[in-house]
Amino acid sequence: MLRMSKTGSQPVSTRLDGLKAVVTGAGRGLGRACAAALATAGAEVVAVSRTSTDLDELVKEIATAGGRASAASCDVTDARAVRAVLDAAQPVDILVNNAGGNAPQAFLDVDEATLDRLLNLNLRSAFLAAQAAARHMVSRGRGVIINMSSQMGHVGAPNRTVYCATKHAVEGLTKAMAVELAPFGVRVVAVAPTFVETPMTRPFLADPAFRDTVLRSIPLGRTAQPEDVAAAVAFLASPAASMITGTSLLVDGGWTAR
Repeated sequence: MLRMSKTGSQPVSTRLDGLKAVVTGAGRGLGRACAAALATAGAEVVAVSRTSTDLDELVKEIATAGGRASAASCDVTDARAVRAVLDAAQPVDILVNNAGGNAPQAFLDVDEATLDRLLNLNLRSAFLAAQAAARHMVSRGRGVIINMSSQMGHVGAPNRTVYCATKHAVEGLTKAMAVELAPFGVRVVAVAPTFVETPMTRPFLADPAFRDTVLRSIPLGRTAQPEDVAAAVAFLASPAASMITGTSLLVDGGWTAR
């Protein structure tokens, strides 16, 4: 898709032809949808996940649809392995830092193992993956890093102190990275979804009372689908978003507007 710039002289495209994207946590849910959306827009995708069978299915689906993708089985909490994947994938134009998780607990009941696991998965791994990608992008003078945040990176919620802490940190990381990397032509943005219908959220949303609470908190009256979030990611990765950096795109159906 093309749209004209304000001057009318330069067409601005949302296509990603000729670009390469690495997507972490690509085996299922949001990451899988993001990988598919980027491939549909023309990017060559390197899909990263711990489960090789999920990746193999994704690569086949993308190929069947006419896209290009390859798989890299990797635990994102293993910094050395992530760096190896990113080094091998070069040149990488887009990193979607999507891998993450949640384990809801009341604040007073949070155990150290859960705290450490989520800090490691949601924040430390995202930091180190972004750092590894940025080193290459800076040397080439261009690139886009998209950090998967959450509406919980903008507000608070009961039983989600650790998750909120990690996602607020991701939002701060995004802003600081954007300021530091902008002089080198590298953009850094976040996408912050509301509750999305994914394997991770399915157990929570299966509780009728919880689901009702969620729906009453979203002015649009529905949860998001993975494709809603993937569309935002594909846009932010594209030349059409070339002036967008250091901010967070909320895909929350109005949750944080109240």
